[in-house]
Amino acid sequence: MKIKALTFDTGGTILDWHSGIFSAFQRIGERHRIALDWHAVTNDYRRLAMKGIVGQVQPAFNMDDVHRTALDEVLSRHGLDAFTAQDRRHIFHAWHTLSAWPDFPAALAQIREKLPAISFTMLPLALVLHVSRQNKLDWDAVISCEMIGTYKPHAQAYLKVAQWLDLDPAEILMAACHNFDLNAARACGFKTAFVRRPDEWGPEGPPDPTPHPDCDIVVDDFYALADRLAH
Repeated sequence: MKIKALTFDTGGTILDWHSGIFSAFQRIGERHRIALDWHAVTNDYRRLAMKGIVGQVQPAFNMDDVHRTALDEVLSRHGLDAFTAQDRRHIFHAWHTLSAWPDFPAALAQIREKLPAISFTMLPLALVLHVSRQNKLDWDAVISCEMIGTYKPHAQAYLKVAQWLDLDPAEILMAACHNFDLNAARACGFKTAFVRRPDEWGPEGPPDPTPHPDCDIVVDDFYALADRLAH
């Protein structure tokens, strides 16, 4: 492979969204003395949010807006209407304070010694800036689908990234833990790396843990990806 840049899915591949959102739900639930399966509530929330943003074209909203509206829906669905406006702001804010998976920051620094590394995400730019500063992630660039106006897995999103990087798609390695993202990138000519994130969905486990056989690289963690790219 002749790779000149890496693009990284960010929401689940880089950020541990489940732990951060689960903790926010659990804290608010304890204040209200409500006992629920907060792991299940968290995953319902994530599914609703993804449904609201995946494949959008020129929407009048971004993923922050989707997180707000999906939160109201999931709270109503689980009988949690007692959660106040302040409670809801606390849960929403948790998206902007998520922690990166422990293996990523050091691996990112190692990768950037050799190649440019770009966050290519459906998350809003402001959110990625907040979590990147919090986790000390130094990207060469952040490209949010809200900047493109077309959301994954539309081909236009991937092709626009290649255009902006002034690279042929085959010179870009897309790294993600989700087959839908990698399959779409591969269809546009990108090389693809599946990085396993078995804890992304908490105890439930990821819905799509088996990498597509056409992936160019399959690794268990980012240390392994960095090592592969160093040789």
